[in-house]
Amino acid sequence: MALKIIDHGSSDYQKMVDLRFALLRKPLGLTFTPEDLEGEKNDILIGVFEDEKLEGCCVLTEKDRKTIRLRQMAVTANLQGKGIGRALMSFAENIARDRGYRRLTMHARKTAVGFYEKNGYKVSSGEFSEVTIPHFEMEKEL
Repeated sequence: MALKIIDHGSSDYQKMVDLRFALLRKPLGLTFTPEDLEGEKNDILIGVFEDEKLEGCCVLTEKDRKTIRLRQMAVTANLQGKGIGRALMSFAENIARDRGYRRLTMHARKTAVGFYEKNGYKVSSGEFSEVTIPHFEMEKEL
């Protein structure tokens, strides 16, 4: 398993968009707009690869100079529960810490709250609806 930062617009980025669409958007009847993807140019794009196959990914978006937000976390369905998500979180946290961020936040799907809690995140909001499903804001001091 190799974890790496992906360049926006690269072939690996297209694999990332495809994985996120298949796992996160398509089941909800949603798509990505060109503006959505253009807006990721300054984000930190992270992928987990086995050989050339993308197995998981996430996006880090700066909120302010000390806070970064995790978005679009996805792991191939048949590989969930095998440590890929945990490795991806650890890698993302280390990158954020190395770049001077002190806090990582996210809008976690209600179904994923337990996973994030196991990784040291705390719920910091009430339940709210985003992309048609229940979410909670979560955060962790780095």
